[in-house]
Amino acid sequence: MTVEKTAEKNWGRNMLAAERRNLILEKVHEEKKVIVSELSKEFDVSEETIRRDLDKLEEDGHVIKSYGGAVLNEKGSIDLPFNVRWRSNTQGKQKIAELISEEIEDGDHIILDASTTAVFIAKNIKQKRHLTVITNSIEILLELSDVSGWDIIATGGLLKAGSMSLLGKKAADSISSYHVDKAFLSCKGIDLEKGVTDGNDETGGVKQNMIAAADKVYLAVDSSKFGKKALSKICGLSEVDVIVTDEKPDGAWMDAFQRMGIDFLV
Repeated sequence: MTVEKTAEKNWGRNMLAAERRNLILEKVHEEKKVIVSELSKEFDVSEETIRRDLDKLEEDGHVIKSYGGAVLNEKGSIDLPFNVRWRSNTQGKQKIAELISEEIEDGDHIILDASTTAVFIAKNIKQKRHLTVITNSIEILLELSDVSGWDIIATGGLLKAGSMSLLGKKAADSISSYHVDKAFLSCKGIDLEKGVTDGNDETGGVKQNMIAAADKVYLAVDSSKFGKKALSKICGLSEVDVIVTDEKPDGAWMDAFQRMGIDFLV
């Protein structure tokens, strides 16, 4: 057996359990279900090891175990790890980021939330001049650390494990002390009746303050979020000025946006 084949065979066996669980989680979000025997072969570990991984994912609220495998917990309110969210629908997020880049002008004061979509936005606006960016995203702070001529402001707050975000009262209070031209936010769900929702009160509370601080609020959501509802309400749809997405939703959504005076970019 060649060195390359040996390395390929052992990659799953040598992987840390947390890394393997993240890959399993990514797979179950893409395929909605996973099979123990298939995962055992894919990662070159025992079926018992995979069952322990699924036990942990079920304990964390991500999956529901079933005979021979597990299915996605569609009603789960637990936020996915950043690196799992990052790899989801990258084409859609890139399209949204390009559309939003055209909305940002030199000299703007803006807020970017800690969503993975906001990281794509940050990557796409580096050619702008003299921006002020306020964010609670560790990933965005790192992404923009080499940009000159900008003011980059971190909210401070409590670093939430696995999320690459700063949350809590300090983050929320910090945002309340600013006024910006535009805020760019994402969410876990957007519903005609329930409005804009997110996975927990900590995240939702920080985003509420972002909305209050901005003259114009942009909601950046890929098409998978339409018709979804999560645990914590961020705001009603009427508080959003512009919705930016990767695919046009059906006519009922467009009619509602028109009635509410919400601009729509796709």
